[in-house]
Amino acid sequence: MAHNHEHQHNHSINSLNKAFIIGIALNLSFVLIEFGAGFYYDSLGLLSDAGHNLGDVASLFLALLAFRLAKVKANARYTYGYKKSTVLVSLINAVILLIAVGAILTESLEKIVNPRPVEGNAIAWVAGIGVFINAFTAMLFMKDKEKDLNVRGAYLHMAADTLVSVGVLVSGIVISYTGWYVIDPIIGIAVAVVILISTWNLLHESVRLSLDGVPISINSEDIKEIISEIPEVISIHHLHIWAISTTENAMTAHIVIPNLDEMEALKTRIKNRLQEAGITHITLEFETNEICCEDGYCM
Repeated sequence: MAHNHEHQHNHSINSLNKAFIIGIALNLSFVLIEFGAGFYYDSLGLLSDAGHNLGDVASLFLALLAFRLAKVKANARYTYGYKKSTVLVSLINAVILLIAVGAILTESLEKIVNPRPVEGNAIAWVAGIGVFINAFTAMLFMKDKEKDLNVRGAYLHMAADTLVSVGVLVSGIVISYTGWYVIDPIIGIAVAVVILISTWNLLHESVRLSLDGVPISINSEDIKEIISEIPEVISIHHLHIWAISTTENAMTAHIVIPNLDEMEALKTRIKNRLQEAGITHITLEFETNEICCEDGYCM
């Protein structure tokens, strides 16, 4: 049973690794196509979108780097290894998405104030390719986006790019048939708002984990209740829960029990329950009422 679980875990790791590599290769190819089309048609919109997509390639590369670093073994200087890099990269990706939103809004408002003609058909064709590539890349991460904050950041980047490309495609078609250049910035603003809403949770959770806050998937009161349900447990204090990475959680706690004779058996029971609740790294300190350090110091 344990062997099957390990096999599934390794298979999931290999699948994600391939997803990152395929995503980087596809999007880098599209950036080159978009830059080429932008220079050929002298389209500032295509060139700026290519620059934005190049930023997404960098984000995917960072996510892949964090994914690889998380697998590096711990050492004397980094006793948890480099697992926290996944949290750092998810925060960086959230910030990059917010910067992209600001750039889209700035450019859209500038186009409303100073509208300029664009080549609708060329933009529509290039954007159509972008929709396919970005949507396909987003689908590579869809299955694991709820399991790993870092993967969710990569997914949101590609989903946001898909939205941007759809917006550019629609505006290109409308412009080619009607000549309404104002539709381009209007769609740009709508897309920016959607990206901002979807990015907010990623930013909030990334900041929370960076500050060693309790992960959103875990409720500290529920954890106290899980431990307190065991008859031998009198009370719990000095409870701390934090994220080692975007997929692993740790906890330390002091637990008061009547006597220390059955401490080892009790420790095993508590750890099994906590692992089912999503906490894998657990350190427990057992005390009796006589030596309880709930007041902030240990006797």
